Amino acid sequence: MTNDTQTSDQTDGFHLLIDALKLNGIENIYTLPGIPITDFTRKAQAEGMRLISFRHEQHAGNAAAAAGFLTQKPGICMTVSAPGFLNGLTALANATTNCFPMILISGSSEREIVDLQQGDYEEMDQLAIAKPLCKAAYRVLHAQDIGVGVARAIRSALSGRPGGVYLDLPAKLFSQAMDAAAGKKSLIKVVDPAPRQIPGADAVQRALDLLKGAKRPLIVLGKGAAYARADAEIRSLIEKSGIPYLPMSMAKGLLPDTHGQSASATRSYVLAEADVVMLVGARLNWLLSHGKGKTWGGVNADTRQFIQIDISPTEMDSNVPIAAPLVGDIGSCVSALLAGMGNNWSKAPSDWTQAIAERKDKNISKMAETLAQNPPVMNFHSALNVVREAVKARPDAIVVNEGANTLDFARSIVDMYEPRKRLDVGTWGIMGIGMGFAIAAAVETGKPVIAIEGDSAFGFSGMEVETICRYNLPVCVIVFNNNGIYKGTDKNPRGGDMAPTQFVKGAKYEMMMQAFGGVGVVANTPAELEKALTEAIKSGKPTLINAIIDETAGTESGRITSLNPQSAAKKK
Repeated sequence: MTNDTQTSDQTDGFHLLIDALKLNGIENIYTLPGIPITDFTRKAQAEGMRLISFRHEQHAGNAAAAAGFLTQKPGICMTVSAPGFLNGLTALANATTNCFPMILISGSSEREIVDLQQGDYEEMDQLAIAKPLCKAAYRVLHAQDIGVGVARAIRSALSGRPGGVYLDLPAKLFSQAMDAAAGKKSLIKVVDPAPRQIPGADAVQRALDLLKGAKRPLIVLGKGAAYARADAEIRSLIEKSGIPYLPMSMAKGLLPDTHGQSASATRSYVLAEADVVMLVGARLNWLLSHGKGKTWGGVNADTRQFIQIDISPTEMDSNVPIAAPLVGDIGSCVSALLAGMGNNWSKAPSDWTQAIAERKDKNISKMAETLAQNPPVMNFHSALNVVREAVKARPDAIVVNEGANTLDFARSIVDMYEPRKRLDVGTWGIMGIGMGFAIAAAVETGKPVIAIEGDSAFGFSGMEVETICRYNLPVCVIVFNNNGIYKGTDKNPRGGDMAPTQFVKGAKYEMMMQAFGGVGVVANTPAELEKALTEAIKSGKPTLINAIIDETAGTESGRITSLNPQSAAKKK
């Protein structure tokens, strides 16, 4: 039997893998063809699957990760062996850190040669390398086990805390032949891969007792809350309790950022002053200063208590004691809290909510004054104000955001109104997710995508604008061009080469999109940016707007300057 032959009584590894994925509702594969998976991509496309082919495996992997977050099905990335696998592995590790369900499938060299280290084509023990960096890793050696391998990968990616899974498929597996009827029987449709985990009644009551006695309660929503799709339950809990809430960046839009109980505009105040904090799908990692230190100072620093809703019991007490751990899936936990609150629950104390409201109004007014300014050269505020209004007009649009200053300012300026409409750099704060996330968002939802990119961040994945054009995706990329990393004003004190943080002045990023048939525009003013963005969203055409930003406007590392060793040393 040849590699491209499937008869009525025989099948092969190619078709068993395709059938196993389709049986489990997988429709899209993010990939970059090459030996030994090129034939698979051709056959999968012929069988009705959508193959999105990238220019670099890391971006295909990032797309798969974003697809997992947006759909609650594992996003699939398929790569070639060795270097291709390693490129995809970066995205797999990032997906695992962010709790995005993703499966990286890579072709690999033959086990017999790899194990004896005899020098096969792209020889590498990929399974051993992948294991420490993902939630689970499996290798399939026989065609009859493909169904089991795919099923185990899906269940591992989705169950409990979602994450990345590696599936290793040696090249000769694809051409292995077997009886078609037996092959069909070997496939598995995964049933209930992420079963509900009901919290204990005593744990629910413990949390309610803490909330009931709180004088300054706060709810923190993480991206786990957005992934859970318990939107109605979470909104009911917040509104019934009257407790102010603080959304982490990818949880923005679970309730509109304009909601009366949103405390985003007073983040520093509520974190410092809250006496009881309930974490819903959020972890006390570096993004929340590990639950301690200056961020969490204030009068309640020594007596503050935490309630944490998380599907993983080992997450509790990771940085500070958790007084009321609530272990289970978010939907079940929030529903149990709502039931326990009954009909006579007393809302959060008015002196606390009024104090927040006063500070919030003051900060929002101050921000409005800043946004209303129109400096001669656009800065981050004047440019992002245009994006803010565009998202307000199209709340179903998906915002992808990366950079340093571009990321930090956009988080606080651009309001979100619907859940799972904001994708950004996540837990690791890494650059390079932009085009992969944008492509996945467009493919999986069909909605317009606005990718807000720092010029440095865009450089990591910019070549994928060709992919955007090739698939004619409704993606508008806005490159905030200030000629460098953080800002474009650094100088080499010795002369000669440019400073490491400087880029070529006057770079014509818009021509990259033009080169592949898309729309490329330069915007020097808010009015030009507004016109270009409005047309891009209306037309749905691949568009890149080169937004010229004052090169002095940025600050080093945005909000995480303190992580720079030199900056940290200066504070001592």
